[in-house]
Amino acid sequence: MTKADLIAAIADKLKFTWACAELLVEQIFSSMSDALVRGEKIEIRGFGNFTVRQYRAYDGRNPRTGATVNVKPKRLAFFKVGKEMRERVNKGRRSNQAAAAVEPAKVA
Repeated sequence: MTKADLIAAIADKLKFTWACAELLVEQIFSSMSDALVRGEKIEIRGFGNFTVRQYRAYDGRNPRTGATVNVKPKRLAFFKVGKEMRERVNKGRRSNQAAAAVEPAKVA
C-alpha cells in the first residue's frame, strides 16, 4: 500500500474528500516524525511501537572494492510490530496458504 492508496482508503471509508484525507494522513505522519526527531517513543496499541535507536560509528567495508569505510554514528527509526498485529498477519498468511493448497495453480 502506498501513501496515495492509504489516502484513498481513508477518503472512501470515512466519506472525506481527497484533500481532507490527505491533510489527515500528512498531519499524522508529521506528528509521528516530529516525535521521533525529539527522541520520543510512539506506541500504537494493537499495531506496534516506533523508537529511535542509536548506532555507534564503526569501520565497514565497501563490498565492491573491499576498502575500509568509516561509517559515522547515526540514529535510525525502528519499528517493532505489536502482538495483536503479528497474530492478525500470521492468521491471514495461514488462510492464504490453506486457500492456495486447496486450489490448484492455474497454468497459462
